[in-house]
Amino acid sequence: MASKKPAPAVTTPNPTTSLVQESAQQIWLAGLGAFAKAQEEGSKVFQGLVKEGLDLQRQTKAAAEEKLAEAANKLRSMAEASNLSVSSLSAKAAQPWDKLETIFEERVAKALKHLGVPSLQEFDGLKAELAALKKKVAALESHASTEPKVVKKMPRA
Repeated sequence: MASKKPAPAVTTPNPTTSLVQESAQQIWLAGLGAFAKAQEEGSKVFQGLVKEGLDLQRQTKAAAEEKLAEAANKLRSMAEASNLSVSSLSAKAAQPWDKLETIFEERVAKALKHLGVPSLQEFDGLKAELAALKKKVAALESHASTEPKVVKKMPRA
């Protein structure tokens, strides 16, 4: 016996489902259109941003140079007003740096000492001691070579 296949059910489209599918299709197409537009316009926008960046960089550099020149002029006028030369003003400004350098050197020396690294003075002391020991060894060697060698016979057992 041949079995009969059931007849396909005739469904009537649901208006809500149809509306959702149509909206999804429109959103998809809008996304594709936006992507195509972005590809076309992307390089133009990028070039525009690069140009704006260059302009901003030039403006910033010019402003920085202007502020630097103003500061130099103000420093020069302050030096002249207080009857100081630029070199003496530079010397006064260098004093805090010298102090900072001294503090840095002291802290590095302290850290090296804490780690057991000998200081320069300790190395110099060791060099002097080594030189003195070398002299003593050389003197002993020369003294030993001038003395007659005494050979003692060992008693036989």
